[in-house]
Amino acid sequence: MKKLELFEPAMCCATGVCGPSVDEELLMVTSVFEIFEGLDSIAASRHNLTSDPDAFVNQPTILKLLQEKGNDILPVTLVDGEIVKEGSYPTLEEFGKYGGVHFVAQPANNSGGCCGGNSGSEGCC
Repeated sequence: MKKLELFEPAMCCATGVCGPSVDEELLMVTSVFEIFEGLDSIAASRHNLTSDPDAFVNQPTILKLLQEKGNDILPVTLVDGEIVKEGSYPTLEEFGKYGGVHFVAQPANNSGGCCGGNSGSEGCC
């Protein structure tokens, strides 16, 4: 089983729905981790510097990286204890690669079809 760990900067919440505007990137990350929770092939965990500082101290790779480069290097992604990405969140494609899953991105502006604004669509959700 693969082990994926995401070490995130200090923030009030990981979902992206707090504050004055929604952070689409954090929403995507939250959705990916919800999917990973249902898979037996990967153990995925997120660690926020505010709410889970012990995870940063207890992970030698992350602790060393923070001591050398500071908190600005966050977020950092580890797969099986190895750094695979630092300084930004993985893309949907990268998460798929790390987790052995194929994700299909939804269009940002769904202007038609199911729930896309066509009020007369058959089979709408």
